[in-house]
Amino acid sequence: MSIPSSKSGSQQEGLDTLPRDDVVLIEVAWEVTNKVGGIYTVIQTKAKITIDEWGENYVMMGPYFEQNARTQVELVEPHNTAIKRTIDSMNSKGCKVYFGRWLIEGNPCVILFDVGATAWNLDRWKAELWDCCAIGIPWYDREANDAVLFGFLITWFLGEFVSQCGGNCPFIITHFHEWLSGIGLIMCRTRNIPVATIFTTHATLLGRYLCAGNVDFYNNIAHFDADREAGERQIYHRYCMERAAVHCTHVFTTVSHITAVEAEHLLKCKPHVVTPNGLNLKTFSAIHEFQNLHSKNKMRIQEFVRGHFYGHLDFDLDKTIYFFIAGRYEFTNKGADVFLEALSRLNYLLRTHQSRVTVVAFFIMPARTNNFNVETLKGQAIRKQLWDSVNIVKEKFGKKLYETLLVGELPEANKMIDQEDFIMMKRALLSTQRHSLPPICTHNMLDDSTDPILITIRRIGLFNHPNDRVKVIFHPEFLSSTSPLLPLDYEEFVRGCHLGVFPSYYEPWGYTPAECTVMGIPSVSTNLSGFGCFMEQHITDPSAYGIYILDRRFKSLDECCNQLTSFLYSFSQQSRRQRIIQRNRTERLSDLLDWRYLGRYYTHARLLALAKAFPSDFSHDRAQISSSFHYSRSPSYSPSFSYHSSPYYSDSESEPYNEDEEAEKDRESIKMDTMLDLVHERNKNVEDTFAAFRNSSINNLSTPTRPSDPPSTTTSSPSKPTNPSDANKPTNPSTSDSPSKPTNPSDANNLTNPSTSGSPSKPTNPSDANNLTNPSTSGSPSKPTNPSDANNLTNPSTSGSPSKPTNPSEANNLTNPSTSGSPSKPTNPSEANNLTNPSTSGSPSKPTNPSEANEPTNPSRTTDASSA
Repeated sequence: MSIPSSKSGSQQEGLDTLPRDDVVLIEVAWEVTNKVGGIYTVIQTKAKITIDEWGENYVMMGPYFEQNARTQVELVEPHNTAIKRTIDSMNSKGCKVYFGRWLIEGNPCVILFDVGATAWNLDRWKAELWDCCAIGIPWYDREANDAVLFGFLITWFLGEFVSQCGGNCPFIITHFHEWLSGIGLIMCRTRNIPVATIFTTHATLLGRYLCAGNVDFYNNIAHFDADREAGERQIYHRYCMERAAVHCTHVFTTVSHITAVEAEHLLKCKPHVVTPNGLNLKTFSAIHEFQNLHSKNKMRIQEFVRGHFYGHLDFDLDKTIYFFIAGRYEFTNKGADVFLEALSRLNYLLRTHQSRVTVVAFFIMPARTNNFNVETLKGQAIRKQLWDSVNIVKEKFGKKLYETLLVGELPEANKMIDQEDFIMMKRALLSTQRHSLPPICTHNMLDDSTDPILITIRRIGLFNHPNDRVKVIFHPEFLSSTSPLLPLDYEEFVRGCHLGVFPSYYEPWGYTPAECTVMGIPSVSTNLSGFGCFMEQHITDPSAYGIYILDRRFKSLDECCNQLTSFLYSFSQQSRRQRIIQRNRTERLSDLLDWRYLGRYYTHARLLALAKAFPSDFSHDRAQISSSFHYSRSPSYSPSFSYHSSPYYSDSESEPYNEDEEAEKDRESIKMDTMLDLVHERNKNVEDTFAAFRNSSINNLSTPTRPSDPPSTTTSSPSKPTNPSDANKPTNPSTSDSPSKPTNPSDANNLTNPSTSGSPSKPTNPSDANNLTNPSTSGSPSKPTNPSDANNLTNPSTSGSPSKPTNPSEANNLTNPSTSGSPSKPTNPSEANNLTNPSTSGSPSKPTNPSEANEPTNPSRTTDASSA
């Protein structure tokens, strides 16, 4: 799939020429060269695309830690004389400032500050913070004290740099990430340092604490007293730092729309731009070998499973699929509770249906341990011993077979394996005898009796019993290729699994499902995670592409568990061929998560910050740029485009499958590269058509539908796409004359009682699908022009072509359809309410949508436009 391009004309030039010699971009984060959280991944992966755009005018700032700088940073002399003079000036006044290059892809310049070396300034700087912002920092909060030191050092550097540049000072954009760097932004504004500021919150501080406390967060988000909640959790000073930075910055951004809602309620500020997190796809590129990598790493996982379940390996590994959940050990926030409950229900379903499929679910979450589990280590040792014994017997057997054939004799089975070989195999077989169940946890837990995962496993009874079709393995440690148990790093492990399950309750973005996607592994996410919301916005039918979105916002916990169980069960019933096809489709979504595509949102934020900070030097049409970066679903984006390219699930391994054709269909379904141009062209064509139709019509027409609405259908003719690109797309042909085409992905599930007519109804609003409770059996059911009409069609006509009201209120008045042969024609819009006895003649009524003015008309129709 090609990377979308939304720039055109003068706007294209404006965006391309942004990095000028007189503009410097500085990115500030506590995670620069310091791997302590997910923001580290954002900073690291985005560096390459930012360097390509800004070159040497891009600088990062972060804290200096000796152990990190020794392995990740090459200390060099600054290339910029003003930066060199600034660093020398600060070092001469008691600071320790280092300049170097971060040894990651792109080798960006970094300026690191030793916050401990300037601790002698802490009391003075905290007093200044209190005087200007009334934010008091307690002495015992070391993390907040470090944030104060770090922020004031950033401010000191920026002020000194502007002073050193003198009259030749460039325009400076300073991008601050999270509350730990927020003090620097606050002090830059209070000291009136001429810099354009951007502040990004990757997750609100209070939101993390509230969700960690098991509260009903999203249902009560509008009712929380933020000050009181922060005070009760003893983070009020941190909350004030974050909120002050949000309100002081020129541009405030968040990483997802769900986090934007959170920030609007808790921080009392609506973000200006949403900047989704991306990945550097070059890191994950496999040159179309990801299927082979899956097979290779799956075999390595199978070797671990053989050892872990020795003595109870009574299930077929060829019919075993691997699920996993990974991340920080936040039992409820990461959805481990929902996953375990769904596994229990999945186990019941598989046993009830006597399925031959076995599911092995891995929990990769670091917890407090003291060593490996002896039983787990023993299993791997026995597996290796058995493998070595088999290799010895195999080598001896091969030698004897070769010698026997060499003399021209046929081998005799009783002479190929001697008594010594039988004794060796008996000893190996004896060692595989086991009188206990395979362990759940691979390590010795320090808090075994209070661990949430182990407590839940004991409650639901998943103990890896031979009768269980779902097996659980808890690995309370990050994966490593040097581990004696599972010698795989995280990327290799993910490629070997079949499905990543991340039913998170609080997930501002979600890098784990994103990494699964770029590696071609299907995943489960939720509509409370940034990744899930992003995919729902960009993909019409995410489940067809291996992205299962769990509804955790509008469903109860029990309903969520049932929905997840349904996802897992349907996935477990797929054949090997079906899973291969789905992995191909999942991998094609990678470009949506590439920084080359998502970097445009950051470009938007920088342009907006420059325009706000330096309005006399930079102009920025916010509305125009915002529309250019908005990729919402258009009416032409319907599930039918996913349906016609959805994998045809069949157990037949010999059935023909053309990967190139499937890829081409997917490129049409995820049509992002020229969508904006097509939308603008469609809007222009609709406006022109509407103007022509209005000029040729009589003034007593009813109120027409909006130009942006999709054109209504007529009788049994196929529907007409509202987007120019749709004309060349297949529209999922079915057995009906004109298949229904919902305008929202959720509509596909809502058409629970479809009509048997030749042209099913097509709701013009996503909610209409639920309202068609009594569809007509006519050849062309009526189509309301207002969402509320769907509720009013309580007694649809059974005639060949029902009339179509031209006013929303008409739906209530069609109480007694007539069987006359000529439909009534109102001469005034107000007469629409008086059509109490409309005709059901064979001549269908003509819609009032302007876009249909150029469509071929039925010869039986009147030629007067006012007859619509």
